[in-house]
Amino acid sequence: MPGPTHAYSGGFLGPGVQPRRIRRIMGLAGYPLRFGWPSPEGRIAVWGHAPRAHRGEAVARRTGATLLRIEDAFLRSLFPGRAGEPTLGLLIDAQGIHYDPSRPSDLETLLATHPLDDHALLERARRAMARLKASGLSKYSAHDPALAPPPPGYVLVIDQVKGDASLTHGGLDGPLPPHLFREMLVQAQLDFPGARIVIRTHPEARNGHRPGQFLPEDAAAEHITLHDAPTNPWELLEGAIAVYTVSSQLGFEAIFAGHRPRVFGLPFYAGWGLTEDHIAHPRRRRRLTRAQLFAAAMLLYPKWYDPCRDRLCAFEDTLDHLEALTRAWAADRHGYTALDMRLWKRPHLQAFFGQWQRLRFSKTPGPDRPSLVWGTAPAPATDRNIRIEDGFLRSRGLGADLTPPLSLVADDLGIYYDPSQPSRLEALIAAPLPPGAEDRARALIEVITNHNLSKYNLAGTLPPLPQGYRILVPGQVEDDASIRLGAGPIRSNLALLQETRRQNPNAVILYKPHPDIEAGLRPGAIPETEAKQYADLILPRADPARLLSEVDALWTITSTMGFEALLRGLPVTTLGAPFYAGWGLTRDLGPTPARRTARPSLEAVAHAALIAYPRYHDPVSNLPCPPEVALERLTSGPLPRKPSLRLLAKLQGALASHNWLWR
Repeated sequence: MPGPTHAYSGGFLGPGVQPRRIRRIMGLAGYPLRFGWPSPEGRIAVWGHAPRAHRGEAVARRTGATLLRIEDAFLRSLFPGRAGEPTLGLLIDAQGIHYDPSRPSDLETLLATHPLDDHALLERARRAMARLKASGLSKYSAHDPALAPPPPGYVLVIDQVKGDASLTHGGLDGPLPPHLFREMLVQAQLDFPGARIVIRTHPEARNGHRPGQFLPEDAAAEHITLHDAPTNPWELLEGAIAVYTVSSQLGFEAIFAGHRPRVFGLPFYAGWGLTEDHIAHPRRRRRLTRAQLFAAAMLLYPKWYDPCRDRLCAFEDTLDHLEALTRAWAADRHGYTALDMRLWKRPHLQAFFGQWQRLRFSKTPGPDRPSLVWGTAPAPATDRNIRIEDGFLRSRGLGADLTPPLSLVADDLGIYYDPSQPSRLEALIAAPLPPGAEDRARALIEVITNHNLSKYNLAGTLPPLPQGYRILVPGQVEDDASIRLGAGPIRSNLALLQETRRQNPNAVILYKPHPDIEAGLRPGAIPETEAKQYADLILPRADPARLLSEVDALWTITSTMGFEALLRGLPVTTLGAPFYAGWGLTRDLGPTPARRTARPSLEAVAHAALIAYPRYHDPVSNLPCPPEVALERLTSGPLPRKPSLRLLAKLQGALASHNWLWR
């Protein structure tokens, strides 16, 4: 067995967030770092060909220990490492490093010798390529969604930073000559006479960390422009008629955007038949497909890390995490003013929406920020309002009991339980599914049903149930906004029970009171004697999720239990207009919006409601997270909770009219 791994630079041993992340990933990958002098069986880690790598190289020569060259993986983070953000993966190479073509690397060996013919592996690669493009993810993913790329029809020339290791070690016998960039620019103009040339600035140069190769004078000609805006690189590639690069990773991504980039250096992706190469590589003879190149470089070569679960993970898990992180950053980067929010909610809202800009809490909107408004509370007359509410997988405990949420929804069009106007959830349900969404939604549904998860995940008992065709009728809070805004003629729990019995005289009707009502926190209770006239059994404090597995159908006005029943394959009858009604998946006896003309699959509705619409926050890592992490927290993971606030919750309900106490 190999000996321990040693390192001799602050990049590995320092106290910062990136060194800590590097040590953690290496330890999980089987290379825990140790102090001391290595044995011949040991290993020495150096950061690529960084200036201080010579220390480790010298020790390796003296001791005979194996040298490991470490670098960031190709899907790194929101921002460059010099901005202080830790990496999401490492490349640990025992032969060389991917950007040094003078000797083989583990990646080059994979590309040259691995069969890369496994159908499942290549299908994963194709799906991941499509997801990257659809989500706008790149090595650095902090792109401004409001910025459009230049008008299409240009030749894209990709700049790089001076001193980049892929340039200083990018030749077969030394550094690449600096004149390659000017030569590349000239060649692009010769190949496409009269075409517009767009020079894309490197993110590190744009942020002032390191200078680029091209200067403003290189764009002095009218047809040449420097593009330093943080636009989505996939949209930039989409508008290009050709792509020119020396050794940038954007050239790698250009391959998966459908280009055959002109490559003037010797990056790892050149020489495999997918690029037009200015310099031939003597060792690379194999011809690969795009999926094979991606599978080796992104699925097999890196060590990916999940910061929420604190473990190594598959590339798809990294995609899930970076999608959640990027989405939160894109939405929240300018900050919000949270209007008239109750005191107990403020720390949770700060955690969800204040990662990059702290929330301002106020009674009046700010002039320079969108406003966060809870539910249907009064809002200023502006189109910059974001309405927020609990998500559909919320917590282990009631919101009315002040239990912190794992998920919230943020809607810039309306709110999901108000059918009188469109909502962002409606738009997502009607939209085409992104790549891989159906399988991802199906996997979530399986976890939810297998683990009996629901919105609040309350424990409870389940007595023996009468035999027969069982219809579950979930009670609702009668002053709830979904009843006020989404109910038809039937607007109370008693009326719902009466109508269900009228239309199902021989069924076994099971009535489950709403947990907020059982807890005495909200109105809507039915006297037991009245309820028993229409229900065969009343099930107080029963586990809602377990109950769904014991019934044959569900009738409701607008309860989210109807959505949970759909996930379990139960027929659902609605008498109001909940978000899941009107799409062809339910029997609708109440009025539903005529605009709901799409006929999505159950997986499409689940993807919209559980993945695309809500925001999830992991209370363990304090990071935005994908729904899969939230499900793990709900099923088995640690879920921190503050001391009981039940008395405060009751007082809040009793004194709701004295809102100066809570604002």
